[in-house]
Amino acid sequence: MSVGALVNVLGLVLLILFMFAVLGVFFFNTLTTGEVIDENYKNFKDFGSAYLLLFAIATGEDWNKLMYDCVDTPPDCVDGETCGTSIAAAYYIMFILVITHIMLNLFILVIIQQFETYYVADDNPIKTFTANFDVFHECWVKTTDKFHCIKMKERQLVDFFKEMPAPMGMKVAADEAR
Repeated sequence: MSVGALVNVLGLVLLILFMFAVLGVFFFNTLTTGEVIDENYKNFKDFGSAYLLLFAIATGEDWNKLMYDCVDTPPDCVDGETCGTSIAAAYYIMFILVITHIMLNLFILVIIQQFETYYVADDNPIKTFTANFDVFHECWVKTTDKFHCIKMKERQLVDFFKEMPAPMGMKVAADEAR
């Protein structure tokens, strides 16, 4: 993965965290206590605290407990301490879906690119098959053109295999024949 792609991915993740942190401060800034929320570090009082909290729950750590802290509404809460909003569930589920979807796909992308870079040889079976299929298709079309490329008569098989290069056919390169 190139440096430019990494910067783009990092920028995307930081932008998503930024947007959700701003929304979190807007919706949940009055929450000061809860099972996960505390007054010092894990809260939505300001942008910095919200950003760090969302960064922490992006790993999946206690996001559901945090959601339950934020979903309490009157009369089941103490105003100014534990009262959240009814849209907390939608907020957290959207955040987890977006961040998990992006992170999982990016993780898989990095693994696949590293695998292709270091472990897939140039003569791997998929590349070999593609090249051989193109040669086979070309010879097939030449040999079966008068039958609209649908069938081949038995007597044409020898010509067909003579037309295809080795190892699929019998045609030997000029250098190898000498």
